[in-house]
Amino acid sequence: MTTAVTYAPALPGLTAADNESLDTVINWGLGADSTAYLAKMLTDPAAHGIDLERTAVVYMATGSEWPETRFLVEEFMLPILREQGVRFVQLARNGHLAADGITVLDDSRRPGRLHARGAWTLWDEMESVGTVPQQAGTRKCSLRAKGDVGDRWITSVMGGRSFRQIIGFNADEAGRCLKDQANSKLLGRRGEFPLVDWGWGRREVEDYLLERFGVHWPKSYCTFCCYPISMGSLPAHMERMRAHPEIAGEVLRLEYTAMSLNPNARLYGKKSLLELFDPAQSRDRACLDAFQRELDIPWALYRVRRLFLLSADGGHRPVMRSTEQLDLGRPQQLAHRLTAVSHRHGIDVERDHHYGRARAWLRPRGEAWPMAEELITTAPARVTDKQDKNFETQWRSLISGTAAQLPLA
Repeated sequence: MTTAVTYAPALPGLTAADNESLDTVINWGLGADSTAYLAKMLTDPAAHGIDLERTAVVYMATGSEWPETRFLVEEFMLPILREQGVRFVQLARNGHLAADGITVLDDSRRPGRLHARGAWTLWDEMESVGTVPQQAGTRKCSLRAKGDVGDRWITSVMGGRSFRQIIGFNADEAGRCLKDQANSKLLGRRGEFPLVDWGWGRREVEDYLLERFGVHWPKSYCTFCCYPISMGSLPAHMERMRAHPEIAGEVLRLEYTAMSLNPNARLYGKKSLLELFDPAQSRDRACLDAFQRELDIPWALYRVRRLFLLSADGGHRPVMRSTEQLDLGRPQQLAHRLTAVSHRHGIDVERDHHYGRARAWLRPRGEAWPMAEELITTAPARVTDKQDKNFETQWRSLISGTAAQLPLA
C-alpha cells in the first residue's frame, strides 16, 4: 500500500532515526478503554513491556469528538505524555478518495493540544451525500476515518518490517480481537490486547480512571454516531445531547436532511433522533430550538432516484443512487412551488409544516427487486450532486422509457 502523507505544519524535532527504531504502535481512540491502558502502562512502561523510545501513540481524528472528550484528554493525558516524552502522532484523512492521502496533524514528544479534525471529516462526507452512518454490516465509517488512516501511516513508516500494534479492546469485547486479527492486512503486524489479558472489562476500566483522575471518562465516538443504541448507551447519549443543544441541533439537521432524501435514513435504524426528544421537556426543547436555528439556511429542491437491482446469481446488488439539485430558495417558497406543480399533475405531496419539508413521489418504491424509485424533495442545501457510475444506463434499461415526469420550470 502506498499513500500520500503530508505534514501540517512542518514538524521539527523528530528524525528518520525515530521511525527506523519504531517497533510498537499504540492505538488511542481517546475513550475510556484505550485511555485506561495508556494511563496504567505509563505508570511503569518497562513493567508492561514498553520502550517509549521505540513506541508511538497514534490517534486518528474524525472531526466530531465530543467537547468533554477533548477537554479530558488535554487536561489529564497530554501532560503525562509530555512529561514522559511519549511520541504522539495525530492523523487525519485528506479527502473522500484514498488517493487524497492523509495528513500528519502533529508528531511530537511534547504535544501541546489535541487536533480534533483535519481537512476532511466524516461529517463533511455524510452531509455532502445526504446520509447518516449505517448500523448494518461493518463499521465502514470507522474503517475509513480511523483504520485506513492509521494503516497508511504505519505502512509509510514501517516499510514492511515487524512491529506490534496495541489496541484497547476490553475484556467484554474479546470477539473484536478475533475480527481484528482476521481482517488486518498490515505486513509484519502482531496485534496485542492487554486489557483482555488483564481481564479488565468496562467496569474495571471506568473504576480505574475514576480513581486515577477523579472523573468519569465517557465513551469516545462521533456526535452523530449510530451505535449508541446498539451499545446499550442510548440514555447516556441523549444526556450528552441535552448537555450540548447546539450539537444536538446540528445532528438533527443531518438526520432530517438524510430522511428528506430517504425516509428510511433514521439515525438509529427504526428510531430517529428527532422522535426521541420531548418538546414538553425544557432541556429537550433547547435541542429542538437549536435544530430550528440550524434549518434557517438556504434550502434546495432535489430530484432523487434509486435503483434496486439483481446480480447475475439473483442476489441483491448495492443500491444505486442519483441526486440532482434542481433549485435553491427558502423552504416555504420551494415547498409551495413543488406543491403547486404536483397538484396540477395529480401527484400527492407529503408536507412537514413544522420544519418545512415537502416531498412528492413520482415513482414509489415497489415490493420486489428489481425496482426503481424517484422523488422530488426539499431539504437544507448541503447535499451535492452525485450519481453512481452507469446509473443512467441502468435506469433507462429498467424503466424502459416509462419514467414519470414532473416539469418544474
